[in-house]
Amino acid sequence: MAEVLLNKGKGNRNREGHPWVYDNEIASVNGAVKPGDIVSVIDSGKNLIGKGYYNPQSKLTVRLLTNLDEKIDAEFFHRKIKNCIDYRKKFGYTENYRVVFGEGDFLPGLVIDKFGDVIVIQTLSLGMDKWKPEIVAAINDLLKPKGIYERNDIPVRKLEGLEEYKGFLSDPFDTTFVMNEAGVKFNVDVVEGQKTGFFLDQKENKLAMKNIVKDASVLDCFCYTGSFSLQAAQFGARQITAIDVSESAIAQADANARLNGFENNCDFKAANAFDVLPQWVREKKLFDVVILDPPAFTKNRAGTASAARGYKEVNLRAMQLVRSGGFLLTFSCSHFMTPDLFFDAVYSAAIDSGKKIRQVEVLAQAKDHPVIWQIPETNYLKGFLLQVI
Repeated sequence: MAEVLLNKGKGNRNREGHPWVYDNEIASVNGAVKPGDIVSVIDSGKNLIGKGYYNPQSKLTVRLLTNLDEKIDAEFFHRKIKNCIDYRKKFGYTENYRVVFGEGDFLPGLVIDKFGDVIVIQTLSLGMDKWKPEIVAAINDLLKPKGIYERNDIPVRKLEGLEEYKGFLSDPFDTTFVMNEAGVKFNVDVVEGQKTGFFLDQKENKLAMKNIVKDASVLDCFCYTGSFSLQAAQFGARQITAIDVSESAIAQADANARLNGFENNCDFKAANAFDVLPQWVREKKLFDVVILDPPAFTKNRAGTASAARGYKEVNLRAMQLVRSGGFLLTFSCSHFMTPDLFFDAVYSAAIDSGKKIRQVEVLAQAKDHPVIWQIPETNYLKGFLLQVI
C-alpha cells in the first residue's frame, strides 16, 4: 500500500477525526498508486494517521475512512453501513431516512437514502465510486430493498474527474411512488426530484409546529413541494399561503395537497419571496405563523457576507408579517452560515423590525444527518422557532 507523507506540523486535525487531507498538506507520495486507491497517511514523525482513498485530481487528495490500521475491503463497508443502520434504529427510523450521511457517518463521499423499500445512493468521490459494487452488495444484504437507484447527476463529481449520470443499480422498478411522513403523504420521484428525490433532514423540525399552527394562518416561504405546508395542515392550520419561485415545485405541492385532501386550505403560488414579502408588508398583511426554509444562499466562503444580507432581509420582512404574539420558524441550510452568523442575521433583523424575540427552540438537522464535532462541515442546517412580539 502506498504511503502519503504529510508536511511537518500537519495531521493533527485528521488525527482528531477530520477525514480530509488537502493537496498542500502533502510532502510526498511513496509507492505506486492510482487514483481511487487506498493509501496510508503518515505524519512527519512516521506515525500512522489513518487510511483512506487517494485522488490527485482533487484538492481533497485523501479522504480518510479510518484512523486505525485495518483492512479496507467489502467486509469493512458492510460493517460500517450496518453500524449506520443500527444507529438509526436507536432513534426509531425504519421507513424513510438517510442511511448514510457521508462524513457524518465516517464514509466520506457516500450518501444513501431509504424511502420504504427503495434505496437511492450517491457516490460523490472517485474513491467511493470504486467501492460501489461492495456498497450495493451490503445494501442488498442489510436492507433487502425492492430496488436501488443512483443519483450521480451531481456537479461536484466533476471535481473528482467523474461523469454525471443516473440509473438503476438493480432490476428496474417504478421510481415514482407515495411515501408517508408523520401522517402526511408525499409524491416522490427519485429520478427527477431534487437531490435523491425528497428532503429528509427537516422531518423533526416540522413536528415543532404541532402546538402553534392549530387554527392559525400560515405563510410558508420557499415551500418547494409543500412539506412544511402540508404538515401544518395536518396539525390543523386554518389557512396556508405558500410560495416558491419554481412553478414546477408549486405544481408538485398542489398535487401533494390534493393527495392529502388539503387543497381547500392550501394556496400555493409561484412567486419570489424577495419580491412579494416587501409588497405584503406594505399591504399590512399579517399571519399567525411564518416559515422560512430557503435554499442555501451561499455554497462557498466568499459568498458569506452577501448571504448574511439575504438572510437578514428575508427574516426582517417575515417578522413584519407575523402578528404580534405569533411565531417565526426560520432556517439556514448553508454550512458557511455558521450558527453564530445565522444568529447575528436573525438578531439584526429583529432589531431593525422593532420586534422583540422570544426563543422557543433551537433547531437542527434530523438525527439521521449526524453532526460530528470534529467535522464542522457536517453541521449545515440551523434553525430557530421564535415568538415575535
